[in-house]
Amino acid sequence: MKKNPFFFSVILFFSLFIAGKPDLSADRLAILAIRSAVGGRSILWNISQPSTPCTWPGVFCDNKTNRVVELHFPGMGLSGQLPDNTLGNLTQLTTLSLRYNALSGPLPADIFSLVNLRNLYLQNNLFSGPIPDSFSPLVNLVRVSFANNNLSGTIPNSINNLTRLATLYLENNALTGSIPDLNRTNIALFNVSNNQLTGEIPSKFSVFPDSAFSGNSLCGGPLASCNGSESGPGAVPSKSKSNKLSGGAIAGIVIGSVLALLLILIILFFLCCKKRNQKEETRPKDLVEAKHVEVEMPREKSTENVDSYPSLTAAVGGAGGAAKGKSGEVVTKKLVFFKKNKELGKFDLEDLLRASAEVLGKGTFGTAYKAVLEMGFAVAVKRLKDVTMADKEFREKIEGVGAMDHENLVPLRAYYCNGEEKLLVYDYMPMGSLSALLHGNRGAGRTPLNWETRSAIALGAARGITYLHAQGPTVSHGNIKSSNILLTTTYESRVSDFGLAQLVGPISTPTRIDGYRAPEVTDIRKISQKADVYSFGVLLLELLTGKAPTHALLNEEGVDLPRWVQSVVREEWTSEVFDLELLRYQNVEDDMVQLLQLAIECCAQYPDKRPLMGDVMSQIEELCRSNGVQEREGNLSSDIVSDS
Repeated sequence: MKKNPFFFSVILFFSLFIAGKPDLSADRLAILAIRSAVGGRSILWNISQPSTPCTWPGVFCDNKTNRVVELHFPGMGLSGQLPDNTLGNLTQLTTLSLRYNALSGPLPADIFSLVNLRNLYLQNNLFSGPIPDSFSPLVNLVRVSFANNNLSGTIPNSINNLTRLATLYLENNALTGSIPDLNRTNIALFNVSNNQLTGEIPSKFSVFPDSAFSGNSLCGGPLASCNGSESGPGAVPSKSKSNKLSGGAIAGIVIGSVLALLLILIILFFLCCKKRNQKEETRPKDLVEAKHVEVEMPREKSTENVDSYPSLTAAVGGAGGAAKGKSGEVVTKKLVFFKKNKELGKFDLEDLLRASAEVLGKGTFGTAYKAVLEMGFAVAVKRLKDVTMADKEFREKIEGVGAMDHENLVPLRAYYCNGEEKLLVYDYMPMGSLSALLHGNRGAGRTPLNWETRSAIALGAARGITYLHAQGPTVSHGNIKSSNILLTTTYESRVSDFGLAQLVGPISTPTRIDGYRAPEVTDIRKISQKADVYSFGVLLLELLTGKAPTHALLNEEGVDLPRWVQSVVREEWTSEVFDLELLRYQNVEDDMVQLLQLAIECCAQYPDKRPLMGDVMSQIEELCRSNGVQEREGNLSSDIVSDS
């Protein structure tokens, strides 16, 4: 039978007329009318008997007011035109998310009567026609996205009345006219690219990248100036430019030129002196000349023959032997190998410093390099920063780190300690980090990461962290994140950077920009085991969703990864939360849901609500045992993709 929106609107009108003031029953009727008009079979609710809409998937209520406050129906296959006079009856609605559907027709006019609305997500639909100039009542609106529709007409001037507006996405439509000067708003995220807009970009929007305006006929701001000259925040309009240089300008140019010439001569003088001192020296590539990073090491006097050593050898005062530190203690000037790695001690500090170096990344505790030794194999070297403790204390603590031995930890092979210079030598992991594997290449040539590989990586990481926690109640990792989970050639996970949090100096209250730190953490040196569990929970969510926590903080919903996941799966588990690469494996959906539930438990706000790491590991082991991952761990490199 053909859908008749008018019929549903009439029913809703008389229901509200009888009921009087809108309440939860009125909210229920409004949602049912929307479902009947555009939902079809895509939203399956059990409404055989009267039930509260607060239990329906995607519908969220306020317990205090007992009213519907959020509707989340993203990617639910909704199609057709939303009926009139339905959404406007959800008077307490704060969030409306109908993105990624096939809704068509004009934007529903009654949306603009929802005075409590804060978040409006209608992107990736088929809406057409103009955007109503009716935003003035929506004084609480913070985020709006109408992107990727067929909207036409001009950008409404009434948007300027939204003083709380922070996000406005209008890209990929057919909007015309100019961009209004929205000087009363506090917009931080803005995009109008790929429309038919013309004219000059208001100065307020010049701080946004040019990609936010591309695909139009706009000028000014970050784009070319409207008069053809250079544009930008500091650009001077052509009308104000004089055709002739003033006397002051000429004098300034002359003085500046003289000073620049003197500066060049001074630089050349020092370069010549330096070249004369190093005339006979041969300089192979070494750790100090690592690609993309210029590292300056503190120099000490040395009586050794500098012709036999690269520059870093001279910088640390020669390899081998000992010297007196500032406090009179003996400083060993050689690599110190741990007992369990004596058989690998076939190279010394000179070999290491002569090695060609490549920057692997800059992390919380320092810069990591891949060093390829002349004898043909590679090691990873971390140059620590912000280590303020004395060498003796450092050696005592790093010996404890080196004593940790587990198959799911990256082995610490050796260290070098001399005053401010601290180097750690690890096994090199050729497959890189889990972060790079998950987020490095999402293009057409990417090899999807299947469920078995992801669950095996989670299991290996859990085992490594559980081992660390078993060393004592005060032992924690302190910096769990996907970039610190490294992979072997067979995709087995190895936890790195363990034990380093206790080596750094005082750090101010950490931000949560990396998305992994537990809410209670205020000092990176004092992270508890329960805080590790929180970070590991975020890591599990990253494996399941394919979303990096750093990106989730800037997503359209404006929340971090754990809260975003919880908002999606609050009452019913939905496929929206999982990485699209995992949705092809239908037979493991139950396992994915179990791991998702475990991750959410790990990310509980209060530490005492989180499980112990040993219990987390046991649950993942049981999950992997059910699909045979445990037996296959270590032999996954040939089975990264499964198209069945």
